[in-house]
Amino acid sequence: MKKRFIHSIILIVVGCGMVLWGVPLSLFAPQQAPSTPTTTQDNSYNKLTNIPMEEKILMVVAFKDFCDEEYFVPKKILEKAGFSIDTTSTQNGIAIGSESGEAIIHIEIDKINPQDYEAIIFCGGSGVTNELDNQKFHKLAKDFYQNDKVVAAICVAPALLAKAEILENKKATVWSSSLDKGFIKILEENGVIYEDNSVVIDNNIITANSPDTAEEFAKGIKKLLSSE
Repeated sequence: MKKRFIHSIILIVVGCGMVLWGVPLSLFAPQQAPSTPTTTQDNSYNKLTNIPMEEKILMVVAFKDFCDEEYFVPKKILEKAGFSIDTTSTQNGIAIGSESGEAIIHIEIDKINPQDYEAIIFCGGSGVTNELDNQKFHKLAKDFYQNDKVVAAICVAPALLAKAEILENKKATVWSSSLDKGFIKILEENGVIYEDNSVVIDNNIITANSPDTAEEFAKGIKKLLSSE
């Protein structure tokens, strides 16, 4: 008790002396750590903006009777490689393949910006034979080609690229049979150097000649994109 009493007296005396000498008692108050600016939101925003955009590929199909294999096989391979796939056609809704496969149409043709994509793929099938002179498809092919994107077509679809006038003096292949050489004729009439091979690559243009080559075709596209 005596010690506590003495300590109290000392503190009172010291305190009075400090007041008399003008020393602020706040010096003895507990000091708070300086506040750190909150940066959670800024950091989160920066992290988000630093994330690279997902690489996208556009696939073009006939709204009816596209070739299922030529759509689903490349789509699966390219998605597994990390690409995001958008699909377009002449109509909105769900396109139906010749084997009843369904392809959801993600974007209208008139709203497509080639700069949003790394490549465009024109799928074949009997339905595409009715679209070979489709001016919107021709414009898509030209826009992607002029923006130095990879342009790909399989089965009868290379004939569409030929009519879009982007295959002149270039090597390409297309579907044909012993009884039907009509699509080869379309290529040659438009100045294309026809090659009787399953897959043909000429710079950033890749063509394939049948559903059986869908896997090789997709791997060729992937190789072209990885070498850019």
